[in-house]
Amino acid sequence: MAGILAWFWNERFWLPHNVTWADLKNTEEATFPQAEDLYLACPLAFCIFMIRLVFERFIARPCAMGVKIQANGPQKAQPNAILEKVFTAITKHPDEKRLEGLSKQLDWDVRTIQRWFRQRRNQEKPSTLARFCESMWRFTFYLYIFTYGVRFLKKTPWLWNTKECWYNYPYQPLTVDIHYYYILELSFYLSLLFSQFTDIRRKDFLIMFLHHVATISLITFSYVNNMARVGTLVMCLHDAADVLIEAAKMANYAKYQILCNLLFAMFAILFISSRLGVYPIWILNTTLFESWEIVGPYPSWWVFNLLLILLQLLHSFWSYLIVKTACRAISKGKVSKDDHSDIESSSDEDDSPKHKHHSSTTNGTNKNHGTNGYLTGAPYPDEH
Repeated sequence: MAGILAWFWNERFWLPHNVTWADLKNTEEATFPQAEDLYLACPLAFCIFMIRLVFERFIARPCAMGVKIQANGPQKAQPNAILEKVFTAITKHPDEKRLEGLSKQLDWDVRTIQRWFRQRRNQEKPSTLARFCESMWRFTFYLYIFTYGVRFLKKTPWLWNTKECWYNYPYQPLTVDIHYYYILELSFYLSLLFSQFTDIRRKDFLIMFLHHVATISLITFSYVNNMARVGTLVMCLHDAADVLIEAAKMANYAKYQILCNLLFAMFAILFISSRLGVYPIWILNTTLFESWEIVGPYPSWWVFNLLLILLQLLHSFWSYLIVKTACRAISKGKVSKDDHSDIESSSDEDDSPKHKHHSSTTNGTNKNHGTNGYLTGAPYPDEH
């Protein structure tokens, strides 16, 4: 075990040439980031998760009720042992051959069986109330952490001159503000990573999982090798758009369509300009070129920049989906469920494309039902 730890914490990987871990030990004069500081994030992540449960129950839920969001879930499928066995043990999306076989076995028409499976799938989806509460929690956290980041960074020299991120590197002391900012962000994304398995299941589950892992890795990497200054810039930049998208989702659930469209438009503009404009010009420029000039490359420098580039690729993917959503919304005059289902939706669709017309008529849903869908996240962070 000692050998593995020694290999993992090899100074020649983590630190610039001629710098050792001993050089970065805390002294009475200065405090530096220590890897063991990050252990605090694990119990804090659990605390954040518990705070979220309390917040959703006693704050978000009453707010949802205040905007007339009901706790009623989707219509339940009538009990049927044969169909239930097929649904739970074989498939949730039977093909035409299986539908015809079930139709003969039950003496039901195919359309009725299709409707049963659609209603049964919908039973496993969370209600609009649950979705609203989840979005309100994320909105509240992002608003708080973004406000904190802006108030903190506006007093720092590296916000105005990114070369300050690398002067005297890695002997830059750790301040209380940076430590708090890092631990809170890391704890939040750890809680998101694990709550992904209990939250609303998204179509982009794997993409978001990769995003959370990349974010946690970036936060950890930048803290351990004291790239904390540029790390604070990355975190604050990403939190800005996340505030707007969660607000747009809440407006969507509450059926405030005009507000939803406005917030989504603001989000799209801010996301694309910050992730495809500011991020590469401001962040990648300083991590790739200014740091190369002032500090020079070393192994963990390459890994850190590869993670930042991976994040840029995710930004490009999400920007494509956002533009696609915006184009559909403009053509239809509003942002509806069908518009943004490509970006974020429950794991099960209401029906396959060829059955959508039948599902809308047989369920008796009105044309505005689409406004109860939900918009892109991306924490991208929803979450960085």
